[in-house]
Amino acid sequence: MKTLSKKNCAAVLDLLLAAYPEAGCALVHENSFELLVKVVLSARTTDKSVNAVSPELFARYPEAEALAAADEEDLQRILRRIGMYRTKAKNIKTLAAQLASVHGGVVPDDYDALIALPGVGRKTANVVLAVGFGRQRIPVDTHVFRVANRIGLCDEKDVLQTELALMRRLPADRLTEAHHSLIFHGRRCCDARRPSCEICPTRGYCAYTAAPMRAASEQRRKTHE
Repeated sequence: MKTLSKKNCAAVLDLLLAAYPEAGCALVHENSFELLVKVVLSARTTDKSVNAVSPELFARYPEAEALAAADEEDLQRILRRIGMYRTKAKNIKTLAAQLASVHGGVVPDDYDALIALPGVGRKTANVVLAVGFGRQRIPVDTHVFRVANRIGLCDEKDVLQTELALMRRLPADRLTEAHHSLIFHGRRCCDARRPSCEICPTRGYCAYTAAPMRAASEQRRKTHE
């Protein structure tokens, strides 16, 4: 697939920003600790579901030290409405324990320190750095991976290479914005199975849309020869 020029990549970001000016982190949080825990909880679960269980979770365990000392069965009770709640209860308790013992309960603003925490991978660390600390990062989730490669912002086969390609091809001061815009676009328009290409704000640039259009144009040309 042909990728877009850097100039056209920036133009796509302009279109997405105009279409989704409200795009931002859907995980409601008061501080970086809540954000970190909620990103970990959001794996294979909707942000809406995590937001629904978090008020009680943080009312009872507002800090890392408190969460580290929590009864695991109580955590399971609070989290029971989200997927893999038993595993996640154990994971956030372990995460909080290391956060408390190694970092004094303060979420580090360093990538290497973040990924050294239990259950924190590249995407989670990048979300915390971008949303919690205002760094320019482009965490690649399933929506960002699908939409970026479908539009032609990049042409990669895995999440890591997609992230690295987007860092090269997008304006350095718009990476976090791109992350949020691509997620909103993936949820609202560029569906995995049935993308709404007819109303897509990027259709003038999108490689996915252009391919069938080129095929149809070629077919019409052959028909009239």
